[in-house]
Amino acid sequence: MASKSLAHFTHHLDPPFSLIESSKSMDQLKQIHGQAIASGLIETTIFLNKVISFCCLNKFGDMDHALKLFDQIPEPKTVFLWNTMIKGYSRIHSPKHGISMYLNMLSQNVKPDNYTFPFLFKGFDRNVGFSCGKELHCHVVKFGSGSNVSVQNALIHMYSLCGQMEMARRVFDISCKTDVITWNVIITGYNKTKQFNETSKLFDEMVKNGVVPSSVTLVSLLSACSKLRDLKVGKLVHEYIGKCEIKPNMILENALMDMYSACGEMDVAIWIFDRMKTRDVISWTTIVSGFINKGEIDLARTYFDQMPEKDYVSWTAMIDGYIRVNCFKEALILFREMQASNIQPDEYTMVSILTACAHLGALQLGEWIKAYIDRNKVKNDVFVGNALIDMYFKCGSVAKAKRVFFEMPRRDKFTWTAMIVGLAINGHGEEALSMFFEMLRASIKPDEITYIGVLCACSHAGLVNEGRKFFATMTAEHGVEPNVAHYGCMVDLLGRAGHLQEACEVIKNMPMKPNTIIWGALLSACRVHKDVGIAKMAAKNILELDPKNGAVYVLLCNIYAYCKKWDSLHELRESMMHRGIRKTPGCSLIEMNGVVQEFVAGDQSHPRSKEIYSKLDNMTRDLKLAGYSPDTSEVFLDIGEEDTSIARGWCWLPG
Repeated sequence: MASKSLAHFTHHLDPPFSLIESSKSMDQLKQIHGQAIASGLIETTIFLNKVISFCCLNKFGDMDHALKLFDQIPEPKTVFLWNTMIKGYSRIHSPKHGISMYLNMLSQNVKPDNYTFPFLFKGFDRNVGFSCGKELHCHVVKFGSGSNVSVQNALIHMYSLCGQMEMARRVFDISCKTDVITWNVIITGYNKTKQFNETSKLFDEMVKNGVVPSSVTLVSLLSACSKLRDLKVGKLVHEYIGKCEIKPNMILENALMDMYSACGEMDVAIWIFDRMKTRDVISWTTIVSGFINKGEIDLARTYFDQMPEKDYVSWTAMIDGYIRVNCFKEALILFREMQASNIQPDEYTMVSILTACAHLGALQLGEWIKAYIDRNKVKNDVFVGNALIDMYFKCGSVAKAKRVFFEMPRRDKFTWTAMIVGLAINGHGEEALSMFFEMLRASIKPDEITYIGVLCACSHAGLVNEGRKFFATMTAEHGVEPNVAHYGCMVDLLGRAGHLQEACEVIKNMPMKPNTIIWGALLSACRVHKDVGIAKMAAKNILELDPKNGAVYVLLCNIYAYCKKWDSLHELRESMMHRGIRKTPGCSLIEMNGVVQEFVAGDQSHPRSKEIYSKLDNMTRDLKLAGYSPDTSEVFLDIGEEDTSIARGWCWLPG
């Protein structure tokens, strides 16, 4: 009987095993499993191990089925089988189930080996938590696996994922450092935590230790050079690749292109691009992003249009490029094309589109974008929430901005800052300051942008004393050194309140050279308070910095006219004509029924311009009949002809 059973086992052993390995779905595996049960092969542990391994490690596997089979195996179970289950949970990014399996293993008195911990740590993420990882590190030491290279690498990886680079570095420093994978893990960790300078230092140390870098190492180093804009080290890496005859691959070539484009060397990036044997979406997107970073939006669009295949990253890069150069209409039109191409946007796309809506004052479009986010379950994270708040405030919808704020499950300092700035620019100065104090109570440290919002709030609410106090204490209380923008806010605050001499003193005592914005704030205050002397001084300083600034001439002319300084007005008008200074045409936007219309003063290119001007004439006539008399104390000066070529009506309809 014994010999017959052995023959039966040997006869049936190979075919089922080969079928398991070649299975293309769980349905196929279950059919093989059923046949094995019928033949009695299921009773062999080796067969069950094979089935469980498929469920755990194959891309078609199913961990729920693996667990059912695992529970059917009688005790004691081997450490190999426990490790397989832990590895399976790591594969599907379910670290908590992996940890639970590990604890069950210990309760069954099964000792972990040098494979257990790498499988366990590989599936870690931030949600598991640093404290849990540290406790498992104690288990590594307890079971004598601390000197194993694979375990050390896994520990470094785990601490890096938890953002604990100090702990990761401690493990690295006591490791043997002969394995290039160890160096790659720690370097990748520093890159992920944006400590790019440490990446460069580690590479130097790695070379000194005689460890030969792999292509993974070089890609990480090039990524750090890209973020640091370190062209010198980037070129050394490129030379190293050529000198050591490292076989080029697409990932490495993409990293080289990214480094050169980030450093502004687009000629070299294009040279690499043109010589690549194969290109992927990342290759094309890198070139597009490079031209965007240089401000060459037309060249970026040319390469974008030539892309044989585009993904949501490339679409978002191009949309964001238009945002950077203030081409908000083009950004919205491109988003519409993205939708027509059936490319699903992500949260970064939504932030860019909401930014465009904010700058255009397109509230209806912004509302549609919010509905799109909700309907398509786009990740609504803190960045999207911040963009929504900014959009609502810039469109004047204070109540909706506040609603988004209060509904956000998580807020960062940018969320609070957006609220403070938004409330301030919409005239809710005191509420903005209340929000600032609430931010401090929430233990959120303000930054320089926050204080711009605070000073802006004081300016709009006329809270001069409060503004002086905030400006005087921002460094002592929160370590924020005033920059030129903060000084501009103070000049605006004092100027609006009529303290023009004090505003001049602030400018005089600035630690940096005042720019046109500082002097412009003072000049605007002079227009309100009709101070010709200080206005002339402010205008003189602006024109020294920006001789072609037509707005300065217009403001000064209006001040002269109001104060009846006709000789000065005539002299300034002649100077303007002699220098060929033209007034920049006024521009306005209006949104109706999801359509954004743009108008420029004096322009007649809009398709319905005749109706528009006819309506304006009717309104003017009706106002006169109603007894309206315009205030002509400040004259509106048309300097030169209006440039009608820049005005175009346009529309964008959501789908």
